[in-house]
Amino acid sequence: MVIFGATGDLTHRKLLPALYNLAHEGQLPSSFVIVGFARRPKSNDDFRAELLQGAQEFSRFSPINPAVWDALARGIYYHQSEFGDGAGFDKLGQLLQQIDRDHGTAGNRLFYLATSPADFSQIIVQLGAHRLVQKGGSQRIIVEKPFGRSLETADELNRVLEGVFAEKQIFRIDHYLGKETVQNILALRFANEIFEPLWNQKYVDHVQITVAESIGVEGRGGYYDTSGALRDMVQNHMMQLLSLVAMEPPIALGGEGVRDEKVKVLRSIRPIAPADVPHCALRAQYGRGSIAGKQVAAYREEPKVAPDSRTETFVALKLFLDSWRWAGAPFYLRTGKHLPKQVAEIAIQFKAPPSVLFAAEQCAPLQPNVLVLRIQPDEGIAIRMNAKVPGTTVNIQPVKMDFRYGGSFGARSPDAYERLLHDAIVGDSTLFTRRDEVEASWKIIDAVYEGWQTALPPVSYESGSWGPPEADQFIEADARQWRRP
Repeated sequence: MVIFGATGDLTHRKLLPALYNLAHEGQLPSSFVIVGFARRPKSNDDFRAELLQGAQEFSRFSPINPAVWDALARGIYYHQSEFGDGAGFDKLGQLLQQIDRDHGTAGNRLFYLATSPADFSQIIVQLGAHRLVQKGGSQRIIVEKPFGRSLETADELNRVLEGVFAEKQIFRIDHYLGKETVQNILALRFANEIFEPLWNQKYVDHVQITVAESIGVEGRGGYYDTSGALRDMVQNHMMQLLSLVAMEPPIALGGEGVRDEKVKVLRSIRPIAPADVPHCALRAQYGRGSIAGKQVAAYREEPKVAPDSRTETFVALKLFLDSWRWAGAPFYLRTGKHLPKQVAEIAIQFKAPPSVLFAAEQCAPLQPNVLVLRIQPDEGIAIRMNAKVPGTTVNIQPVKMDFRYGGSFGARSPDAYERLLHDAIVGDSTLFTRRDEVEASWKIIDAVYEGWQTALPPVSYESGSWGPPEADQFIEADARQWRRP
């Protein structure tokens, strides 16, 4: 596995700890080798020491097992080069040939682009120019998000990739798809007969998908100000969640079955005309406020953010799927930074039951049933149902049945990168994004941005709140309310 950008935060916090965890569980080949490729001068021993520190700090197995680490460290190398330096790629090729001889890796290579997106194309071109990839062969590439910043730029990156790699060799990663709860959406739906018959517009009133972050831009103002919440979170993570919730049963869980059905969902999303954007897309920007008792600055006061920036840090969307299963049932998506807490969840709200049976005794209307899939921080599933309060009167109140993965299975869930790296190593692309998925998603996002070009600038919301008052009005106009996670 060759990691480009190997001295960065992603490698330190995610990739190497995930690889160590896989090694700890015996899920890496004995001949597995890691080659770090980066610009900074560094020795093999220096690089190994840095990776050990990352494993000690971020692995879910603590303390580090010396025997496991020593076996993994014997296959860790460092290669220093600029990403556009042809001579550096020639030397990389020589190193990989030497590794093939010493470790028996037989030309099986997994390239990981953990660099800035600005470096993706030149690295891919260099891999092809220096014959480090055989198209259709045993080499694969993992491309981190963001995969482009529009349909046009995503198409251009795809053209560069497909000039060197076949589609089956390309793994476009979205770490949300590696989360245990996300994968369990399929198990919940298709392994439990009680849910699937109700999973449609006849019984479901609407679906809410919330991804809230309590943090701000965390020193990434320069990057974020060219991206925004719609590109940074909705185009990839939230569209993937929507497609898994709304998809039809696949013909199989492996191979292309799941990805085929996800594409159908994205293509069924009703096209958004620029004039309709104000009615189905709201954007906002965080102002000053308080998070966990600490005063925080407004977005426009963040370093490297333009003082007149129109970049959104909060988005609310209303989408309709023109399919038999979901016709008329809206999907509400919201995401934002500097919200009260870090949480990601999917809430399927069913239609309210007829209250005529309890109308005489019940003061308040019956609450609709809600099925909540929690993705973070406490992965699990909860169901809200109505029950009678003990006593002589008929008093119906909502109660919650709650299932947590950690409490039920007694083990911490593997990190998302563990599952995704393992799948890429063995060649299973089910949890990775295909080209047509990327294109279908960007068409929706581009349409929203086009409508925003002539719209008013983002409204403001107080840091530490659940967004602007306009976000409540946005959903209340449909006689619905946002769930408070």
